[in-house]
Amino acid sequence: MGLRLPKIRWSWSLPTAFILFFVAAGAPFPFGSTNNLSIAFWCLCLGIAVIFAPTRDLRRPHLWLLAGIGVIIAAYAFVLHEQLSDHPFLAPFQPIWKQASDLLGVPIAPSASIVKNEAFFALGAPLANILALVLGVTVGADRMRARRLVWVIAISGAAYALYGVASFLIEPTMILWRDKTAYLGSVTGTFINRNTAAAYFGSAALIWMLLILEDVRRRLPERHIEWRRLSLDLRAIPPQEILPQLGCLLICLMAMFMTGSRAGVGLSLLAMIVAFTLFLRKDLPPRTGIWISLGSGVAVALGLLQLLGGRVSSRFDSQGLVDEGRVEAWKSTLRIIADSPWVGTGMGTFQWAFPPYRSPNISTRGVWDAAHSTPLELASEVGIPMALLVALGWAIMLLVLARGVFTRRRDVIIPLAAAATATLSLLHSCLDFTLQVPGYSIPFFALFGAGLSQSFSSREGRATADALATAPRGEGRITTADPTPRTAELHKSV
Repeated sequence: MGLRLPKIRWSWSLPTAFILFFVAAGAPFPFGSTNNLSIAFWCLCLGIAVIFAPTRDLRRPHLWLLAGIGVIIAAYAFVLHEQLSDHPFLAPFQPIWKQASDLLGVPIAPSASIVKNEAFFALGAPLANILALVLGVTVGADRMRARRLVWVIAISGAAYALYGVASFLIEPTMILWRDKTAYLGSVTGTFINRNTAAAYFGSAALIWMLLILEDVRRRLPERHIEWRRLSLDLRAIPPQEILPQLGCLLICLMAMFMTGSRAGVGLSLLAMIVAFTLFLRKDLPPRTGIWISLGSGVAVALGLLQLLGGRVSSRFDSQGLVDEGRVEAWKSTLRIIADSPWVGTGMGTFQWAFPPYRSPNISTRGVWDAAHSTPLELASEVGIPMALLVALGWAIMLLVLARGVFTRRRDVIIPLAAAATATLSLLHSCLDFTLQVPGYSIPFFALFGAGLSQSFSSREGRATADALATAPRGEGRITTADPTPRTAELHKSV
């Protein structure tokens, strides 16, 4: 008899997941990845990973999600064709080309975009986000890979926060190896803009909070929390097992407050309060528990603002909630949308489209290269129909994540973290351009995809095991192996 060697089966799951983790951790590093070279590199990495993405764990709900993403991709492709083609199907030509031809006295080929071919170069950031979302859905279909992605984003967020605080204390005039030209009195980490940095650090702090809550809740007895005994139960947890996570949470909060961003800090604290309440909703008193939790969270947030957010509070006092110039810019952007409602002025053309519409009430200082409202800027560049389709996609994504938050038992922090950070980034992007910075958007679009995948039960057999594991005692005997601590305890009790 010959020696039979075990068959080694190669799988692309590991290298694909590694590429996704590498991109999620590295995207914020090169100054928020706002330059075309960085975006092209991340698109290359993500594109290679998508080609070899694992499909073994995908189920029917995941295929529906990917089909919805495919519809948005097709719509983007149509808009791109209309803006780049010399013979668009439906889009009218921009009148600026005829005016230029008449003034110069030479024929100029018209275009549906006010800047020819700019849409092609502006495609990089949306493409990277879509690739990250697709990879998040496929890689995140496996619960362990989805959890690793959450940890990668959390750990990298804490590392960038630590760098931001340290660099601000040691050399506040530098960002990495470049001179810092703006926000000299604020922590920005590796980002150029402090508002984006605040949203990133706030999102990382939110994830750390959920990881700590999950760890603490798992260590408590398998019953509803008895608040009278909570302090005794917490003392039983070895400090060395929880202090590293608390340290990461603290450094993320410190960096977030040191940015001095009003919207970033305020929305991050609000998202943390809501996520905390949703995670513990089953352990709270049935009638007043939610209101007590929300009220306590608001009190803690106000306390943190007083202790750590002195600059944020002063900006609220001196400038209010929103700058007047930003409101005027939004009004000007609405006039751009009114003049080009169908396919917009062209992807990436806002900085050229804005000057003729610039309100006289806006200070003449500086150049407005962003609308400080991603939905409005999107509608001005690609038109109202495409903007509405993207808005519908966001609404469906939030509904699916909400389903996962309220129906999943195991790994609920994955859809909860995705839902909370998605809401935070969406609300913040209505006041700024957070989702337009690839260093922020790429990691969290990957998280959104993983959250969407984990909003559905893993497999039919595994779902049955979960149902048996959570059944009341005495209603049946568990025969399915499950590595979770809760099921192990139920095995002993049965």
